[in-house]
Formats: sequence, structure tokens, C-alpha cells
Amino acid sequence: MTKSALEIARSAYKPKMPTALAGSVEMVEGAATESVADQEEIKSLFPNTYGLPLVRFEAGAENKTYSPINVGVILSGGQAPGGHNVIAGIFDGIKNIHSDSRLFGFILGPAGLIEHNYMELTAEIIDEYRNTGGFDIIGSGRTKLESKEQFDKGLVILKALDIKALVVIGGDDSNTNACVLAEYYAAIDAGVQVIGCPKTIDGDLKNSMIETSFGFDTACKVYSEVIGNIQRDCNSARKYWHFIKLMGRSASHITLECALQVQPNYCIVSEEVEAKNMSLDDLVTDIAKAVAKRAEQGNNFGTVLIPEGVIEFIPAIKKLIAELNDFLAGHQEEFNLIRRSEQRNYIIKMLSRENSEIYASLPEGVARQLTLDRDPHGNVQVSLIETEKLLAEMVGVKLAEWKKEGSFIGKFASQVHFFGYEGRCAAPSNYDADYCFSLGYTAAGLIAFGKTGYMSSVRNTTAPASEWIAGGVPITMMMNMEKRHGEMKPVIQKALVDLNGAPFKYFESKRAAWAIHTDYVYPGPIQYFGPTEVCDQPTKTLLLEQTK
Repeated sequence: MTKSALEIARSAYKPKMPTALAGSVEMVEGAATESVADQEEIKSLFPNTYGLPLVRFEAGAENKTYSPINVGVILSGGQAPGGHNVIAGIFDGIKNIHSDSRLFGFILGPAGLIEHNYMELTAEIIDEYRNTGGFDIIGSGRTKLESKEQFDKGLVILKALDIKALVVIGGDDSNTNACVLAEYYAAIDAGVQVIGCPKTIDGDLKNSMIETSFGFDTACKVYSEVIGNIQRDCNSARKYWHFIKLMGRSASHITLECALQVQPNYCIVSEEVEAKNMSLDDLVTDIAKAVAKRAEQGNNFGTVLIPEGVIEFIPAIKKLIAELNDFLAGHQEEFNLIRRSEQRNYIIKMLSRENSEIYASLPEGVARQLTLDRDPHGNVQVSLIETEKLLAEMVGVKLAEWKKEGSFIGKFASQVHFFGYEGRCAAPSNYDADYCFSLGYTAAGLIAFGKTGYMSSVRNTTAPASEWIAGGVPITMMMNMEKRHGEMKPVIQKALVDLNGAPFKYFESKRAAWAIHTDYVYPGPIQYFGPTEVCDQPTKTLLLEQTK
């Protein structure tokens, strides 16, 4: 493997971690837990892993003796910066338990477990990947672990390798599947523990015990650097409005965090769009007003930040998409057989009157994108919907109308961007390098204490790493019932932007000034070396949330 100068320098970096994990460790159990909603349903589905206590680790008085343990690890779902350090943390943690412990990685995600495709991760391999981005050490995949047949096939290889614990590194759906797997293995007394780690750059896997999902910090810093570069160009050329779409299908955490870092002229928060029952035209008009106000000052340029999933948060379109999802779940094959030129009319005829009218009013390209192949959960693939282009074009049309009426005196030209994959495999920031290593080391601790159905938790992360609080949270505590593929399923509840939370309230207090003035901030690239205030800062979101 050929390494860059940065990778060579980063390989020497020693992640900071909680003092409680540094030596002998004791586990302290808290009170029993319950799910965030639908308690009776969740309890009935998870009788063996429901109601478990919260746990935290503290420095122990004496070293305990443990037997060697074999552990498996899976990277599941989309990539996120820091995944390699989670695996390094697991490796170092189980080696601390006993030097003869072994770690096996399943190749290309959950499919590797089912298909018995694996490799042993030795010290030599692990050391090659410390503090690097990506998931290329073993690869990732989106196969869902959900059937008894899959669980049983996986158990065959786990038994063959004498693996006593499996760590699933993934987002809300992957950890939901981990919980289902933990429940099944507990029910049949398989002798295999299952532990989850919270991964997603979208930032929507968070709650009172999971402050942030790993990768969010790094991805937002990568996006903010590029947005800052665009804003510098914007302020230099002074002739374009840049419409920038950012990752975040189900929540606007990335967009809001980037706005807090770069101070754009306009930022859409999907949750606010829904709360205010805004239509697509309301949104377009609001952006056009911001453009017009800046034009009055002679500033025919600006930036608009757009969350990837905003189209689903516009209430009228959300209802349309929900009906489309349900309809296509049962008629996908029939729909696929219809000639492409006739598909639009077919959908218009099949929908309810209200949704049919909305669908018919959409530009043909957007309407078609709403009927493209679904994701593995049966939902519209919103990343394929060019919302940034749609909004830029509609704002342009609105301003042209105002110009004819004499109410817009400026010029309007737009550029569109979508930043997504650029942030998913970046070299982790110091925060993510430290946080991920601690999550992995904590997962090893949960394994040592015999836990299953837990997610690794590291909290108090705005404090120095030595003061971080490590422990575990039962995955069932985060679950509720939601409709998937037309059926009610247990899933981890997604965390949306809290419109009463400190991050949004701060943004709300500043956005009127940012809209009129050119108050851009240029964060620059991620810094790995230098003073702590430059290198180790967590996200603005966390700092605002943790401010007492």
C-alpha cells in the first residue's frame, strides 16, 4: 500500500480516550430501560433484550483475569470517517482483555457473514489502517440481516471460528438489525453476543445516551471547507447564486451544522419546512425574497444550503410520496412494464385526487425521479432528486416574473452543487479519530462484561477526551414502530433537528443578518496538527447542545 505524506504522519497519531478505559475497568449498571415509544409492542418482540439497564465504565481497583475471546466485526451501510479506528479500538480492547484474543472481519458487510466470507484482522493489518478514512479494510455492504435463514447461516461460521461476540458498525437500520440478531441468538442460547456502534454522517442516530454518530464531525468539516471555498469564489466574482445540496435524507443536521460553520445567506431546515406547513412555492418565494433584498444592495450573489431530503418534508409532497411508496410496493412490476412515455399518466390515474393534482403539477423530471427504483426500505431515493436544480430554476422563474412587474431590479444567475460522497471516506478529524477509537474500545468492554443487544456509548465529548464517559445503552431503548414496505416494523427512532434546541435557535437568531450581509466564514481544511482549539474542536452543534 502506497501512503501519502499525511497518512504516514497520521499513522503515528495515538487517539485520546477516556481515563476510565485506560487501566482496570469496572462496570456500573443503572436503572432498567424502556423503548422511546410503543413499549408493549417492542417488549413483545424483544423479550430477551428489552428493559436492560444502562451501563457505564469506571476505573477499577484491580486487574481482572479474562480468557481469550474471538470477535467478529461487520461494517454495514454507507461509509463514514473513522470506521477504521472503531475496528482498531475493538482490536486493542480485546487484546487488552487477553493477548490471544482474535478479531475476524466479515467482507463487504452483512453479506460476508451470510456467505462465510471473512479474514482475520492481525496487528499488521490493523496498523496499516489506523486513523485513515474509508471502510476499505474489509469493505461495507447494505445487505439486511433480517431472516432466520440468514441468522442461522451466520451462526454456522461464527461457531466454526469460535466467535463469541459480533460487533455491527452501522446506522439506525443496521443497529436495528443487530438488535434483532441479538434477540434471536439470545432466544436460542447460541452463545454469541451482538454489540452495535453508532455510525452515520447524517447525524440522525442520536439521543440522550448517543451524543453523535461517528463521521458526522469529519463530513461536516469537509463540506464546510468546500462551501467556504465556494463562498470565497462567490464573494470574488460577485455574479452567481450557488445552490448547494448536502447529504441528509431524513434530517437536516448536516445542513444546519454547515450553516453554523460558514454562515450562508440562506439555509433550508427541512424540519422547519414541515412544521410551518410550507409549500414548494412558499420555499421558492422565501429564497427569491432573500435574492431580491441582496440585489437592492448591489449584491447579485449568495449561497443557499439545501438538505438532501427537503422534498419529503414539504407536507403536500410528503403525502404524495407516502402514497407513491405504498402504491409502488404492490405494483412495481406492473409499473415497470408500462412504456416510459406512459408512466406519468399511469401514476396520475392511480393516485388519489389531491395527490394526483400535485404529481401532475411537478416538472416532468422531478415527477419521474419520484417513481424511480426504491431503496432497500421501499422509500424514494431522494439523493436522485435534483432539488438544488429544481429550486434554482424555480427561483429564476419567480424572479423573472418579478422583474416584469418591476419588483426585482437585480440580476440572477445560478450554479448548482451536490456534496455527498466527498465527505463519506475522508480521513477522520482528531475528534472522530478519538471518538471512534473509544467507541471500539468500549464495545470490547461490553463484550468482556457479557453484554448483548447494546450499543457502544461515549458521552461528554465536548470535554477533554480524558473526561469522556464510556458505557453502553440497550438498543431496544431507542426503538419504536414504523411503517416499512407497508408493514409496521421495529426500528431505531431517527433524531430530527429539534426546532427548540440550542443549535437551531442560534441559527434562527442569526439568519436574518446573514441573509442581507456577506458574513461568510471560511473554515478551511481539517487540521490535524497544531493548537487544540484548531485541531480538536467538536461540531458547533455539539458545543451548542452541551452549553450549560
